[in-house]
Amino acid sequence: MKLFEVGLIVFLFNVPFGYWRSNVKKFSLQWILAIHLPVPFVVAIRFLSGIGFAFITYPVLVSAFFLGQYVGAKLQLWWRKNLQAPVSSCLPCDLVRIFNSK
Repeated sequence: MKLFEVGLIVFLFNVPFGYWRSNVKKFSLQWILAIHLPVPFVVAIRFLSGIGFAFITYPVLVSAFFLGQYVGAKLQLWWRKNLQAPVSSCLPCDLVRIFNSK
């Protein structure tokens, strides 16, 4: 896998965690878990993809990690303001609920 593909996977994987993080109290156990649970996945994808631990991979994957968290949080806030449906901390659950109601 190329670095861009791995970065995209890391970004997409972190969006639901950012969504979760934005709906819990800051510095609570859930908030800490929302940030740190994806880390083993990022390490595993590094090994499985074969990109290794070269210096250039760090800024790309760290940026993808935090950008995914940021986009997930903004998505949660946007849906809370603009949708007439209840919003929870679970992105997949909210997606199913929204698409089933239409």
